[in-house]
Amino acid sequence: MKENYTGRVTPSWIDDLQENQVFVFGSNLAGMHGGGAARIARLRFGAVMGNGVGMQGRSYAIPTMQGGTKTIRPYVNDFIAYAKEHPELTFLVTPIGCGIAGFEPEDIAPLFELASYVKNIWLPKSFWKVLE
Repeated sequence: MKENYTGRVTPSWIDDLQENQVFVFGSNLAGMHGGGAARIARLRFGAVMGNGVGMQGRSYAIPTMQGGTKTIRPYVNDFIAYAKEHPELTFLVTPIGCGIAGFEPEDIAPLFELASYVKNIWLPKSFWKVLE
């Protein structure tokens, strides 16, 4: 496992956040947060309809519906940079892209390789298994 992995596993279900936590979810570029984790982000954590990218409320949107993993990578890199700039926050990454978007953890987890070294980014267990 990656160094500092222990304790940095996103819970399998999130319905509440601690004060410093941010819900990281997969979205579409149009910001139509109608299903899956995006719907939860909109209903519970301040995601804004029409905004498909970045920080909004207590959530952070990473677009996953616009093509292959090459189109997702820049958004993941932007997210990692944002998390590094905000060490006071803990980012709980859901299994983005592995629901409605149709990807597998083996497709998406490698995009988070650098995130595995950022202490305020938590990843799903399925991503850690790929990164180990």
